Amino acid sequence: MTPELWLNAAYRPALSLLPARMDSEVAAVVILAICLQESELRHRRQMGEGPARGYPQFEFAGLRGVLEHEASQEPALSVLRALDYDYPASPAYTVHEALEHNDVLAAAMARLLLWTLPQALPTDQDAALDQYVAAWRPGAITGGGERAEEARRRWPDSYGVAVEAVLG
Repeated sequence: MTPELWLNAAYRPALSLLPARMDSEVAAVVILAICLQESELRHRRQMGEGPARGYPQFEFAGLRGVLEHEASQEPALSVLRALDYDYPASPAYTVHEALEHNDVLAAAMARLLLWTLPQALPTDQDAALDQYVAAWRPGAITGGGERAEEARRRWPDSYGVAVEAVLG
């Protein structure tokens, strides 16, 4: 999927389901950069049959965090109701599985995960990387070693493509 198509088909519809104060170009840049970093907008399921789902590559713990955090719980429930997911009547793992094929749901949950962080959205590449690491805790970066160095080297490209797609 191209970044522009993701913005139009997933991100913008997702933001229409959230409070207006959550929508900003900065949020779009950061979330798109995360999706590019995590999945290159090509992999809806983590490579190697891992647990992460959707282009943002949500793991179950991240989704649970969004569903249970006081800052994101109510908007998350509102999104789930709007998209006809019967949570909490059905277990959270069914929502997690849905992230793999529902780009609007995945984009909304990604925005809400960032909303749970205490700091404001970053407006530069390095601060955006720090916020991504704080929210996603990506093993490819936090695990150290050569794999972490390679993931950190890819971030400027992911961020640059996101800036170009959002801000033109």
